[in-house]
Amino acid sequence: MRIFHLSDALYEELAALPEDLPPEGFLWIGLPRREFELQLGALQQRLTRWSGAQLLDLHVSDLMNPQLPSHFDYTSWYDLMVFRRLATIPGSQQLLADDEPRNAAGVNDALKAIDTSPVGFAVFDRILITVHPGECSLRDYFAGKLGAQQEGRDLRGSTRLPTSPAELMLRMVNHMVDSYLDLRRLLTRQLTTLQGLLLDRRGHFRDWSVVLHARDTLSRLEDLCEDQRSAVQEWIDALGEWPAGDARAERERELLRVRSRDVLEHIERVLTHVRRLETSAETSVQMHFSLTGERTNNIMRTLTVLTAIFLPLNLITGVFGMNFDNLPLIHAATGFWIAVGVMVVTALALGAFFWRKRYLGSQQ
Repeated sequence: MRIFHLSDALYEELAALPEDLPPEGFLWIGLPRREFELQLGALQQRLTRWSGAQLLDLHVSDLMNPQLPSHFDYTSWYDLMVFRRLATIPGSQQLLADDEPRNAAGVNDALKAIDTSPVGFAVFDRILITVHPGECSLRDYFAGKLGAQQEGRDLRGSTRLPTSPAELMLRMVNHMVDSYLDLRRLLTRQLTTLQGLLLDRRGHFRDWSVVLHARDTLSRLEDLCEDQRSAVQEWIDALGEWPAGDARAERERELLRVRSRDVLEHIERVLTHVRRLETSAETSVQMHFSLTGERTNNIMRTLTVLTAIFLPLNLITGVFGMNFDNLPLIHAATGFWIAVGVMVVTALALGAFFWRKRYLGSQQ
């Protein structure tokens, strides 16, 4: 468990849960899912002391459920956001750094490296509780980022610290959505390799389990993004139902709306890209079967042409193979060579005719 105190110009990490809330700013409590389960009693007692409310049993179950989809819920004391992140399993960084073409087995390994896990946010007026998967990489990243912002070392981001638990929650959600960029590069590269294997004219693709796994992965990612979009949209709708306050409170709420719409727009972009990849994968499968059909048609056309060429030759040999004594040329010394010449001329003429009609040859 890590506890942080944030205010307008102060960011500090506390050694333990304070007895009372600080007079200014808010508390951020980030802890793994297992530790949340173990520290639940003490945390509920402090929440009662700080805000006069506890986490509901149903929401506690949601925060401890590793399979829960993204969703949003609210009470009169706090808002609950469960947001599934996109990430890669530990040890798969080599897949992200490898730019070389991969075979079907490598594509399958890259797709299996994609992992999703929920991160829970309980947003009180002055308290933010985040429940993470075991490694807590998101919490540690923002702990370092906020420290760099306070010291002015974060040159790429804003130097303004979050002023409310809701703003910090939105920043973390936005970071989870933006982290899809690496996975998007991974997915695009691997699916491009898979398309190349499917459309290879000289290859004989048999790894259909990889194709099915890729389509299943993209379908799950699409469902994940739709759940994320629904959760953020419900959060935006809930912002409009907050009670009216003074000018500063209204300005803060408007900033939250802007940041929420930005998160929603990023999710829409991710969802669009996933659907584009899904369509591209489906098109590649259809093109593969089209190429297979074309190759089969070429083979059948060649066999048909060869059959058509040898059919008159078989007719000639059949005629001269009859058991009659009065057949022309059958008793002549040059009869065999005359028949062979007729057969060669006939074969060459038919071959030239089919070549001119483009029934033979690799260019169609």
